Amino acid sequence: MSGTPHEVQYLTLHGHRRAYVKVGQGPVLLLLHGLGCDHTTWEPVIDSLARRYTVIAPDLLGHGQSAKPRADYSVGGYANGMRDLLTVLGIDKVTVIGHSFGGGVAMQFAYQFPERTERLMLVASGGLGPEVSPAIRAVTTPGFHQVMGVLTLPGVRHVGMAGMRALSRTSWKSTRDLDEVAEIYDSFKDPAARHAIRHVVRAVVDWRGQIVTMADRAYLTQEMPMGVIWGRDDKVIPVRHASNAAALAADARIEVIPNAGHFPHKDHPHRFAKIVHEFVRTTQPATYSRARFRSLLRSGQVGSGPTATVTSITSA
Repeated sequence: MSGTPHEVQYLTLHGHRRAYVKVGQGPVLLLLHGLGCDHTTWEPVIDSLARRYTVIAPDLLGHGQSAKPRADYSVGGYANGMRDLLTVLGIDKVTVIGHSFGGGVAMQFAYQFPERTERLMLVASGGLGPEVSPAIRAVTTPGFHQVMGVLTLPGVRHVGMAGMRALSRTSWKSTRDLDEVAEIYDSFKDPAARHAIRHVVRAVVDWRGQIVTMADRAYLTQEMPMGVIWGRDDKVIPVRHASNAAALAADARIEVIPNAGHFPHKDHPHRFAKIVHEFVRTTQPATYSRARFRSLLRSGQVGSGPTATVTSITSA
């Protein structure tokens, strides 16, 4: 299911163009897409969310219609970029929702800027365990740029994309996400995009899997509402990482959606929007206290231990 395209706006930060969509009114949701995607991955849910919230969906640097310079593509650099974007837009606080790699950026944003983060929601997120699809690890290998240059030549690319889209329409769970993969594959025809993605992946993944993790800092979420959504049939990042979140973060709210893959917001958009709304409606925004943050950093532990709730919900 796809939503109606929204007007893309632009602004320049630190000399680089940033593209974003801003719609709706109310409390602010910052939606961060995954690796190789852009704001359009959220199109199926933007309209539903915008009925109650102001939705900000940027194209991260190196993705979509944003610039693709030789720049800092670390999760910390992305978190800084989101802070600066929100500052220019006159937005002080947000509920940040991150998908896949965007989940890692969301966690980093909440860690770096707790005073600007009301809630944290992770969707099939990176940063919760080492395992990741071999296809993502392959981006870090020597020769990726050159090989992908050949694979994205017009004739080869069109055949490959048509095959992926056809397979995504079958009933096989293992191929359900290939329509989105086809869009990522298409974006690699741009050499600047390939360079940017390679820098992004190398910052968070090596040949053994994910490098960046929230495990050592999860206790800092004690004062912040945290939700996690995962598709049970995710073939990119294992669904068991949702349980890792439950073990790491006290009071995390975990939702595992049956009959959904790595993009649950696209597989079941109405259900996804309902989960987001219930999470926001039933939690109080985090209130930042420097003294409390200092105390948590000094103790390095949550104290009472995790009490996360894991919920499996039926698909719509």
